[in-house]
Amino acid sequence: MTSPVRVIVVGAGCRGEIYSQFASIHPERVQVVGVADPRKFARTKLQQKHKILDENTFEDWHNIVEREKFADAVLICTPDRLHKEPVVAFAKKGYHILLEKPMATTAEDCTAIVEACTQSGVILSVGHVLRYDPVIHKIKELIDAGVVGDVMHIQHLEPVGFYHFAHSFVRGSWRNEAESSFALLAKSCHDIDLIHHWAGPRRCVKVSSFGSVSHFGKENKPTGAGNRCLDCSIEGDCPYSASKIYLNRVKQGDTGWPVSVICPSSLPDIESVTEALRTGPYGRCVYECDNDVCSNQVVNMEFEGGLTAAFSMVAFTEEICKRKTTIYGSKGELSCDGHEVHVFDFLTQRSTKHKAHNDAPQNFGMSGHGGADYHLMAAFISAVANNDPSHIRSGPEETLLSHLLVFEAERSRLESRVVYCGDAGRR
Repeated sequence: MTSPVRVIVVGAGCRGEIYSQFASIHPERVQVVGVADPRKFARTKLQQKHKILDENTFEDWHNIVEREKFADAVLICTPDRLHKEPVVAFAKKGYHILLEKPMATTAEDCTAIVEACTQSGVILSVGHVLRYDPVIHKIKELIDAGVVGDVMHIQHLEPVGFYHFAHSFVRGSWRNEAESSFALLAKSCHDIDLIHHWAGPRRCVKVSSFGSVSHFGKENKPTGAGNRCLDCSIEGDCPYSASKIYLNRVKQGDTGWPVSVICPSSLPDIESVTEALRTGPYGRCVYECDNDVCSNQVVNMEFEGGLTAAFSMVAFTEEICKRKTTIYGSKGELSCDGHEVHVFDFLTQRSTKHKAHNDAPQNFGMSGHGGADYHLMAAFISAVANNDPSHIRSGPEETLLSHLLVFEAERSRLESRVVYCGDAGRR
């Protein structure tokens, strides 16, 4: 029997914790042997869960790089702006790398990451988990099988969800571009990557984009509203009330996401959540925050051969991240509501439902993203165990190309013009 793949978690927040759960499901395949995080509570929580030795528990990941290599791979789940340096350092030490998306916050850093991993000969898997979603993968299989003929147009929608956007992009860690990144990169690089993936070998030749910060600003603050939800006299009439989003969930026994995010130094309960809302960023009025990222954005793309694609990201939706896709081909039309895939055949004029097999366990907290978190980790561990990058669906070169397309789209929005992909002036 082969030994488990040994991994180190750098960044023990939400994503690091989720990915490392794979070791609890499959201890025969993976062992978490190290953790680095400046936050004592997050670091200790992961250490205790995976019985990590004190000597392999660090506040600063730099201390790991200074030691002799003691694992096979590292899961880098640091904040978006803190990706490049650890990737380059760990690659040079010979660690295989699973990097949470986005790769980095500039095109130059993304390129440097790919170059470092390629030159060091290590496997790089980027956390584009939707590539591993069985339903999304079924779409790609059907396109490649020619069931819709030549793909002519792709229509794709990401409904972020009204309270999800308020949580992450108005009050939360991705609300301000200077502290994290712009919304299209932070939230929708998944979606641009999927469109790029479905387009196959055809290169995107030009792109345009429009979007803005809508609604969440001081000018839309209701008369009589307070600066914090716990002190607001009209909180009961606000759909974005922090009391509704967090406190009501705790009272019902729900301490998962998003409640789990707002108490960085303790487990969430009524007392700790109340204190977090009274003093922390998640208790602020959504009309009094320092958010500056787009709440709605559209991206139009033209690929080689005349294929066109249109993407929309919208904050103000009932559904939470349940993407909707329609792909129009020369022989049929494929539609997906996030759960099922249907293909209408132009010749027979019949619609067929195509099922996607999903064997991800449902009882280990890894059912997020349609089980894709589980499948991404399974693929990465298989790739490392067998030294075979073919298991990876989100490898370096193609992921870099889709990231560069995201940067081109944002440049179009900022400069109010059509951008011809690959032209001078890329940020």
